[in-house]
Amino acid sequence: MPKVLDRRSLNRATLARQLLLERSALSVPEAVEHLVGLQAQTPHSWYTGLWNRLTGFRPEHASDLLADGRLVRAATLRSTIHLMTTRDALAVRPLVGVVGERMWASNFGRKLGLPPQEVTEVVAEGRRILAEAPSTFAELGQRLGARWPGRDQAAMAQAVRVFETLVQVPPRGLWGRSGKAAHTTADAWRPDLAGTVPPMPVEELVRRYLGAFGPATVRDAQTWSGLTRLAEVFEALRPGLVVFADEQGRELFDLPEAPRPGPDAPAAPRLLYDFDNLLLGHADRTRVVTESFTGFEGQNMMPAAILVDGFTAGFWRVSVTKARATLWIAPLDGPIDVSSEAAGLLEFLAPGAGHEIRSVEGGWRALVDASA
Repeated sequence: MPKVLDRRSLNRATLARQLLLERSALSVPEAVEHLVGLQAQTPHSWYTGLWNRLTGFRPEHASDLLADGRLVRAATLRSTIHLMTTRDALAVRPLVGVVGERMWASNFGRKLGLPPQEVTEVVAEGRRILAEAPSTFAELGQRLGARWPGRDQAAMAQAVRVFETLVQVPPRGLWGRSGKAAHTTADAWRPDLAGTVPPMPVEELVRRYLGAFGPATVRDAQTWSGLTRLAEVFEALRPGLVVFADEQGRELFDLPEAPRPGPDAPAAPRLLYDFDNLLLGHADRTRVVTESFTGFEGQNMMPAAILVDGFTAGFWRVSVTKARATLWIAPLDGPIDVSSEAAGLLEFLAPGAGHEIRSVEGGWRALVDASA
C-alpha cells in the first residue's frame, strides 16, 4: 500500500516546489523554467508572484528580459497567457496548442464556417500580417476581413491565435509601462530561435509539472495543462516515479528526488497575486484552499489571496494615489498578522510613497468596495 500524505504534507510539498515555503536564490529565468511558467494574462500582477518567490527580486530583473525577448508572454497552458522563457514557450506550445484548437472549434470555428483548407489560408495570411508588424486581434481581424469579406473577423483572428505561436509584445507587460495587447509571431519576435527548438515530449512536461506542483494526481496534471488522456503517460513514467496516496485514497505521483518537507515545516505568510499558479495548478485545490475562501464568484475576476500557515486566510488589494499606497486586507476566519510581508510588498509596489495597511471585515466584496 502506498504511503498516505495528509493535507498538510501535500501543502508543504507544494509550497516548497512553488518556491513559496522559502524564497529562492534562483535567477528569474531559472525560476520561471522551474515553475513551467507563471500565469500572466494581467500585464503586471505576475511581478508580485516573482517577488513572493525570489530573494532580492526587483521588477527590472524580469522587465528587462521581457523587453529583450528572453522572456515572453504567450498563450500556452490552458490556452491562457503565461510568462515563460522563450525556449520553453516554443517547446511547450506545440504540445498544448490542441487545447486552444479544441476551444476554437467549438466556438469561433462554428461561427467562421470555413473548410480546413481555407482556415489554413486564413492562418497563413494572419502569420504574414503579424510578421510585418504587431497588431491587436481587432486590427488583425479587420485586415483579414478585407480579404475574406463577410466572414467573422474575430473568429479569423482567433484562428491565427490558436494555430500559430504568438507572443504579446512590449511595452505591454513591462513594469511601469502600458500598451495595447498587440501580438506578433514567435518566429518574427525571435528569428534567431526560429526552427531551432523542438517540441517538448509530453513525458517531459509531466515530469516538469510534478517538479513544480507535485505530488499530484493524473487529474491534477490534466487540469493544469488542459491536456487529456494523461493516465497512459503516467503509467509509462510510473517505474521512474514514487507513488503516494492522499487521504481519499487517490494515487499521487511524484519525482523521487523532489522535496517533501513534512507537515510541520514552517510556512511564512505570503500575499499571492490574483492568478497565482499555486491556486490554479490542481483539480483538487484543498491542499491550499480553505472552505471559507469564497465570495468572489460571479465578479469576473480572481482574488489576490493571503496565505497564513500555508493556507488561504484572506484577500488583499492595493489602492494607490499620488501620495499614498494602501494595502487592504480582508481576513476570512479571524484576525491575521501579515504586517511584515504587507510592508515589504508595499515597498515593492510603490517605493517612495506613503504606506498604510488597513483591514476590513466582510470578505472579498467588502474589500473591493473599501479599496475602490
